[in-house]
Amino acid sequence: MKTHITNVRVRYADTDQMGFVYNGKYFEYFEVGRTELLRDNGLTYKGIEESGYMLPVLEVGIRYRSPAFYDELLEIHTITKETPSTRIRLEHKIYVPERQKLICEGFVELVFVDAKTRRPMRAPQSFTEAMKKFYE
Repeated sequence: MKTHITNVRVRYADTDQMGFVYNGKYFEYFEVGRTELLRDNGLTYKGIEESGYMLPVLEVGIRYRSPAFYDELLEIHTITKETPSTRIRLEHKIYVPERQKLICEGFVELVFVDAKTRRPMRAPQSFTEAMKKFYE
């Protein structure tokens, strides 16, 4: 198990009328963490789809701990604990390092789907090989 870290700065458009990061934005931050984890392991969503499979979200959950605010730098931690089979589960924790605060924690579970048949499939070897160093 390894942790991948991505940094994102809160934009003004990410905040609500109360000045907090809007609760739905955290799912986008999870996606940023997931996308950068894949990229750092030589994978992109475009490349995945061109290879004939997709990774739609099956389930997502979140627990909010503390608000984040405009212009704060967020640290998105993306963690996976097991090699994927037909599904991959990624855990996320978002921190504001400047305040040493855990903002939220959650998970995203994705399923490997054949792009033509739209049926679940096992994780392609190309995916598991690319991600191998992350699981070791």
